[in-house]
Amino acid sequence: MSLPLILNLVCALGVFAWLYWMQERHATFTRRVFAALGIGLLLGAALQGLYGAESAVVKDTAAYLDIAGVGYVKLLQMIVIPLIMVSIISAILKLKDASSLGKISVLTIGLLMGTTLIAASVGVLMAHTFDLTAIGLTSSSAEVARGEYLLNKVPEAQAISLPGMILSFIPENPFLDMTGARNTSTIAVVLFSIFVAISATGIAAKKPQVFASFDHFIEVVHALVMRMVTLVLRLTPFGVFALMTKMAATSSIDNILALINFVAASYSAILIMFGVHLLLIAAVGLKPLRFARKIMPVLVFAFTSRTSAGSIPMSVQAQTTRLGTPEGIANFAASFGSTIGQNACAGIYPAMLAVMIAPTVGIDPYTASFLLPMLAIVVIGSVGVAGVGGGATFAALIVLSSLNLPVALAGLLISIEPLIDMGRTALNVSGSITAGTVTSRLLGQTDTAVFNSDAEVDLDVVEQPSAPSAPPAAR
Repeated sequence: MSLPLILNLVCALGVFAWLYWMQERHATFTRRVFAALGIGLLLGAALQGLYGAESAVVKDTAAYLDIAGVGYVKLLQMIVIPLIMVSIISAILKLKDASSLGKISVLTIGLLMGTTLIAASVGVLMAHTFDLTAIGLTSSSAEVARGEYLLNKVPEAQAISLPGMILSFIPENPFLDMTGARNTSTIAVVLFSIFVAISATGIAAKKPQVFASFDHFIEVVHALVMRMVTLVLRLTPFGVFALMTKMAATSSIDNILALINFVAASYSAILIMFGVHLLLIAAVGLKPLRFARKIMPVLVFAFTSRTSAGSIPMSVQAQTTRLGTPEGIANFAASFGSTIGQNACAGIYPAMLAVMIAPTVGIDPYTASFLLPMLAIVVIGSVGVAGVGGGATFAALIVLSSLNLPVALAGLLISIEPLIDMGRTALNVSGSITAGTVTSRLLGQTDTAVFNSDAEVDLDVVEQPSAPSAPPAAR
C-alpha cells in the first residue's frame, strides 16, 4: 500500500468520523446527506486533480471506497424483498375495502406509464432543441467494444414481446424471484405477496384463530423489517460520500466536454420532467415545493448510487413518514416504479437515442411516421426495465432494434453514461414517488397533516409503528 493511498484513506476516514460526529450531535438527516454529497464531490475532484482520473492511486482509492459505497447499496438491496413482502401483506390485511387494491394498481401503473410517454416526448423535444445527431461522431476502442456488446444483446431485446413480458410478471417460482434472479423479480414478489395476503383474508371468517396467528406473525416480522430499514438508512451519509467521491475522482472531464451537447440535452429533459412531477403534485392540491424538499434526500441517494431498486426502502420511508402516503400505496409505487415506466431510463434516454441515430440511416426523426411508432414502442418497452444499472441500455436496445436502427451507435455514449445515469436514476425515483403521492391523494388516503408538517422527520430514525390489529370478527 503506497503512501498516497494511505493518505487518501486517512482523509476518507476523517470524513466518516465527521459524519458520525454530526449524527451524534443530532444533525438532521437532510443536512448530513447534503454534507456528504458536497464533501465527496470536493474530495473526488481533488483526487483527480492531484493524480488523474486513470491513475493507479485513484483506482485503488476507489476500490476501498466501494466497501462503504457499494457495500451500502448492497445492504439496501438486501432488505428490498423482505420490505416489499411484509409491507404489502400487512397493508392488504388492514384494508377495509379490498376493491381499493385494484384502484391502487391501476392508478399507480397508469401514472408511471403516462409520465413515461410525456418523458419520451420531452426527450424528442430536447434532442431537436440541441440538434443532436450521431452523424460525425468518432469511436474510440472502448466505444467500439461497447457497440459490439450491444449488437450481441440485440437478439435478447428482440425476443421480448408484450404478452411475454406480462407472463414474466407471474411468479412461477417465488423463491427464485426472492433472490432477484430476473429483471421482473420485484413485480413477481409483489404479486406473490398479494396472493398470500388475499389468501389470508379469505380464511379470516372460517378460521379466525389461524388468521389471528398469521396476522400477529406479520406484525412481528413487519416491526423487525422496519427496524432493519432504519439501521441501514443510518448509513446513508457514509454511502453517499463514498459513491460521490469515487464518481468525481474517476469521471473523465475530457470525455464529458466532448459530448457536452448530449449531457446538456439530457439534463434539460430531466429537469423539465421534474417540473412535470411537481405540476402533477400541484394538480391534486398539494404543495409542490414542500414535496420537493421532503423527497430531496431520497433523490440525492438515487443520484449518487444509480439504482432505482436500491432506493426502494428509502423511498417507502419518505413517502410514509414525510408525505403521509399509506404504506401499502408507497410500496406499490416504489416496487412497480423500479421496473415499470421509468421516466428517464425507459422514456427520455431511448427516445433521444432514436432521434439522434435515425439520421445516420437517412430517416427524418421529426416526422409523424417515425415519432408515433417510436413513442408507442417506448411506452410498451418501458414495462419490465430492470431498476439497476444497465436498465436504460436495455430499454434503448428494445426501441432501436424495433425501429431497425443501428444499435452499435449507442456505444458512442459510453464515456458519459455514468454521469447521465445519475440524473436518470433520480428522475426514475421521483416518478415513482410522484405516482404514489398522486394515487394516495386521488383515493383520499393521504395524511395531509404529515404532508403539511414543517417538522424535520429523519428517515434513519423514525420507524412506522404497526397499527393495532382489529379482532378477526371485525374484519
